[in-house]
Amino acid sequence: MLYIREVKRSDHDEIWKIFHEIISRGETYPYPPDTSREEALNIWVGQPTSTYVAELDSETVGTYYIKPNQPGLGSHVCNCGYMVTGKARGCGVGSAMCEHSQIEARRLGFQAMQFNLVAVSNLDAVKLWQKLGFDIIGTLRKAFNHRRLGLVDAHVMYKRLQT
Repeated sequence: MLYIREVKRSDHDEIWKIFHEIISRGETYPYPPDTSREEALNIWVGQPTSTYVAELDSETVGTYYIKPNQPGLGSHVCNCGYMVTGKARGCGVGSAMCEHSQIEARRLGFQAMQFNLVAVSNLDAVKLWQKLGFDIIGTLRKAFNHRRLGLVDAHVMYKRLQT
């Protein structure tokens, strides 16, 4: 059974493992593949409004954060980042975390959600976000430096949460 909850300090090692696994590939996030544990935890846990972990059969298999996309007059729009372990991909963890994040975003008072840099090569994510109601509102030409493919386009994706 999948369970999503707010992060605790005791989750930091698991978050680091997931972060490192994803970032070291250089395929989906702009963070340098050699980001340190301290930097990673600051990015993923220290800076966001809230951070969550997803557990499948008591094993941490995913994590996400939520934070304002911009300060001040743009702070009603949130930004989220999601990471799922390789062995849990295709098990519905990303979908469940995105649905959970939309509920949490509304609870926290956010009116919309925006993803700023979704590499077009990340086909599974693009397809999932569209399935969950996100629109591609723009494409940034050669905005993501994919480790294997070089410069690829990236989408900005957006969804209103409240009318």
